[in-house]
Amino acid sequence: MEGQDEVSAREQHFHSQVRESTICFLLFAILYIVSYVIITRYKRKSDEQEDEDAIVNRISLFLSTFTLAVSAGAVLLLPFSIISNEILLSFPQNYYIQWLNGSLIHGLWNLASLFSNLCLFVLMPFAFFFLESEGFAGLKKGIRARILETLVMLILLALLILGIVWVASALIDNDAASMESLYDLWEFYLPYLYSCISLMGCLLLLLCTPVGLSRMFTVMGQLLVKPAILEDLDEQIYIITLEEEALQRRLSGLSSSVEYNVTELEQELENVKILKKKLERRKKASAWERNLVYPAVMVLLLIETSISVLLVACNILCLLVDETAMPKGTRGPGIGNASLSAFGFVGAALEIILIFYLMVSSVVGFYSLRFFGNFIPKKDDTTMTKIIGNCVSILVLSSALPVMSRTLGLHKLHLSDTPRDSDTAKPSANGHQKAL
Repeated sequence: MEGQDEVSAREQHFHSQVRESTICFLLFAILYIVSYVIITRYKRKSDEQEDEDAIVNRISLFLSTFTLAVSAGAVLLLPFSIISNEILLSFPQNYYIQWLNGSLIHGLWNLASLFSNLCLFVLMPFAFFFLESEGFAGLKKGIRARILETLVMLILLALLILGIVWVASALIDNDAASMESLYDLWEFYLPYLYSCISLMGCLLLLLCTPVGLSRMFTVMGQLLVKPAILEDLDEQIYIITLEEEALQRRLSGLSSSVEYNVTELEQELENVKILKKKLERRKKASAWERNLVYPAVMVLLLIETSISVLLVACNILCLLVDETAMPKGTRGPGIGNASLSAFGFVGAALEIILIFYLMVSSVVGFYSLRFFGNFIPKKDDTTMTKIIGNCVSILVLSSALPVMSRTLGLHKLHLSDTPRDSDTAKPSANGHQKAL
């Protein structure tokens, strides 16, 4: 009997591992396809020639797509964990959702952390150096020569960063034990370096999020159709049409005016056409879209912004007056043991909405900063170098999102006490064990 129980436990563990691997692969495949569609929408079409540079661009495209998919997974993991926790609390003995257990969620977080390190320290530097490489002088030109130059640059960069950290550690903490710990590359150096990157990401989020919260109203005002109050759209379209015709006559040489050169006239004509399209879109919009959607979205943005600021202010006050409110790191209940909100599923849904809203606001704020304004991708006109920069920036922001959300008190999710093997052996409501 003991042998049969041992075999049964091993079979269930094997089935659980296969199930988790299959779910992780399907989720990542969906994210990869979506990321590929997004990147190809902005990638410059002139980079698609069939030559050596095209192969390099294609490899860099695949690596950038992989990084963007990892970033999307890092953003979605926190809402997915919150939803899973509430579902497990609502249906603890349901046979059809027993695959949604703590082991799966814990494994997803581990994969997200592993792939984030891989993309940040290996894939993206490789893609950038591979894109800029030409091969060493004296060697035969080709893909192999460019790969060799890229690997050499990566090794030199790794040695440079390792040396900087080693010197900084010796200056800050002049201890032999601290210096010897740098020899342990896997256990100490990489987690420490990733923690520093997450810290910089949190600082960047704290800088970008307030800017994004203020810019969200302007961005949504540009995307939506505003109500036409005391405006005559027909008259404006008529005036802009006359201006367009005048510019076209100047370009065709029919006008006697020569104070503008051709480049300035073409740019002015392009601006006039864009303005004309906006006016025509406002005219074609229905009454409910003009008078209902725009005010409703603005009110919703105002409510979300107010709730976010209120929650952050309350959490700061709690941290100031209550020492027990400080984050305890890995302590607390695991997945499916307690609700994350006092309002149950409604509160969890509100937390998820706020987390997405903060992430979108941080991205908008990131591109609104003057230093990162040139990173804004343009449809069908974005170089691969700029795509790599955007993917790295989004990866840093998404990796720091769970840390910032936990610090600001938007969620209280714990993963340390998540059961791994015990979850796979719980019986269902009808007495069957979980299987693949």
